[in-house]
Amino acid sequence: MEQAFTGYSGQAYSPAGDKGRFVLPPLFRKAVKESSGSRILCINKHDRWTCLSGFGLSRKEELERQLDREEEMAFKFGREFDRETRGFQLNAFEEIPFDDSGRFVMPAYLRELANVEDGLFFLGGGRFFTMWTPSELYKMGDEWAAAKAACKALVAEAEAKRK
Repeated sequence: MEQAFTGYSGQAYSPAGDKGRFVLPPLFRKAVKESSGSRILCINKHDRWTCLSGFGLSRKEELERQLDREEEMAFKFGREFDRETRGFQLNAFEEIPFDDSGRFVMPAYLRELANVEDGLFFLGGGRFFTMWTPSELYKMGDEWAAAKAACKALVAEAEAKRK
């Protein structure tokens, strides 16, 4: 019996491979497969932070409802809301295939938008997860202390394995 998709949680690190390849860690790979029903990873630039957002295809259904909620909140509080611009921001994600081992090729423009360097730190966030280059995560405030500590430990572990 297949388990229903319950969201993304946990953290992991993937060093950069050759030719812009990364590995979707097993915990996230399993959740993306559950969400997508296939080996398709959706990636977009996060709208506020210098990182990327990742999710499975099932999130596509939520995006229109998210737009509705954001528009309703803007109206309620008398703020401007450009539905078209926000719709483009939410829906401009790349659908990227990954193999059984989780390997995928990150498009150069996404690496550039998030300043991706030598690896990606994956951080579960419920309906989506974020992918950080460690140097960008380390710039975040004290509310990110646990994520920074986990990232440092996972990067050190990966570097020790390389040696």
